[in-house]
Amino acid sequence: MSTGVTVTAAEAARPNTLRARLADYAALAKPRISLLELVTVGVAYRFAVAAGGEWSPTVFMVLMVGTTLLAASANTLNQYLEIKHDRRMFRTADRPLPAGRMRPSEAAWFGLVSLAVSITLIAFGVGPVPAAIGLVCWWLYVGVYTPLKRHSTFNTTVGAVSGALPIVMGWTAGGGSLDGVAMGLFAVLLLWQYPHFMAIAWLCKDDYARGGYRMSTVVDPTGRWAGVQAVAGAALLAPAALYPAAIIGGDGSVTYACLAVLLAVLQLVYAVAFYRNRTDLTARRLLRASLLYLPGWMLALSLCLP
Repeated sequence: MSTGVTVTAAEAARPNTLRARLADYAALAKPRISLLELVTVGVAYRFAVAAGGEWSPTVFMVLMVGTTLLAASANTLNQYLEIKHDRRMFRTADRPLPAGRMRPSEAAWFGLVSLAVSITLIAFGVGPVPAAIGLVCWWLYVGVYTPLKRHSTFNTTVGAVSGALPIVMGWTAGGGSLDGVAMGLFAVLLLWQYPHFMAIAWLCKDDYARGGYRMSTVVDPTGRWAGVQAVAGAALLAPAALYPAAIIGGDGSVTYACLAVLLAVLQLVYAVAFYRNRTDLTARRLLRASLLYLPGWMLALSLCLP
């Protein structure tokens, strides 16, 4: 496996302390992003158990560890494939690989071993369906989304699908089926990513251009198309979030519906504000709103349903 990147002697000089090495591996794994994915999987697992599945501390722990390793693998190999491009971008130039603190081969082995261990753990400790979903999620992110970023704005859609699949992993791990509820949960995560990513795409548009990435805000510097996508995603959040409640029902469904609609409306307000006036300020507000929406929705899901 080769990226065609040569590491000079100066680049190869890297800290030898254990703490520094662990920090670099953590940077490859992107724990902050992985944490959000873990919360999503955990909430979906709890939701499936409450809907009629069987709680198992062992299965839950294996699911969490496997998901952590799967996310670490995807994030690591994404950086491995993008070393040249990350060197051009201000926000990524100091990562372990473009900065030369770690050899590409080290990162590749870390990513591949993490993948093998994660899929094995999930397949044998949780179930074949969550493992298959996890593998598809990984492939879409590493094998499709990562190279597509340099060729087409459709990369956002592929990335959104990959980012929405972990909630289906959690649902099926807890005993849920690939049914309407699973599709509703998937739809919420998919749609949520459009306002979230469009805000980031606007704030980082110059850096993305330097990196050679075909993001919406690079192809259309006015940001109008990014604003349209943000509004469309936010507008569809309410019906998508109501779908699981309509199927499951229960005493808390009305409360959940009210909270889900309120959260979606707030997200839509900030998306429309960004569309009408595309500035760094409105993009930051939209980004903050998206970061508040997801935990708020998952809390409502956990407390009110089923």
